Amino acid sequence: MGRPVILVVGAGPGVSGSVARRFADEGHDVALLGREQPVLDDLVADLEPRGVAVGHAVTDVTDVAAAHEAVRRFGGHTGRIDVLHFNPSAYREKDPLELTVPELLEDVALGVGALLTVVQAARPYMSRGARISVTGSMAADEPWEGAASLGVQKAGVRNLVHSLDQALAPEGIRAVSVTVRGTLAREGAFTPDRVADAIWDAVARDEDAWTSEVPYAG
Repeated sequence: MGRPVILVVGAGPGVSGSVARRFADEGHDVALLGREQPVLDDLVADLEPRGVAVGHAVTDVTDVAAAHEAVRRFGGHTGRIDVLHFNPSAYREKDPLELTVPELLEDVALGVGALLTVVQAARPYMSRGARISVTGSMAADEPWEGAASLGVQKAGVRNLVHSLDQALAPEGIRAVSVTVRGTLAREGAFTPDRVADAIWDAVARDEDAWTSEVPYAG
């Protein structure tokens, strides 16, 4: 059957990189989608010594055709996607009186719409027991007006996760948004590694205890 595979979308040096390492340490091979080749190269160099296979592709996930092709290429190579972790969001420091509609839609296309793209592309390679996880944020409930689009993205992606979970549950595939109720930091309860531990715990739950949102408060 081979090792399980996690696809990390929006791979970078923060939470997503910590998620990739956490799942690699649990025996998952890793596929990475990101926007910057040097960042992906650093992640690959960190992951491969852990004894897992690592694939990566530079992809703009708002480009639907390119994202579909990248995910299908991973799925076709591995034959399976057991966990899909979605991390992208856009941080635009504009309040709602400055933010334009095109800017809002551009940000939502990344932070919400791209989840639809990658899930639909990954679905043929996901079987019963597969999981979808999303890095959520307290901005969904407590938005800061100075970056108004972020709260819209996080509220929207959480809502979409609820719908995905309901749609996929009859097939034994579940989705969860892990709502990080704190500010990421280099030390303390909200380091990327601690958040990644919370994401692992959320994904590893038994289905009879499943909820489509898990808060992480440190």
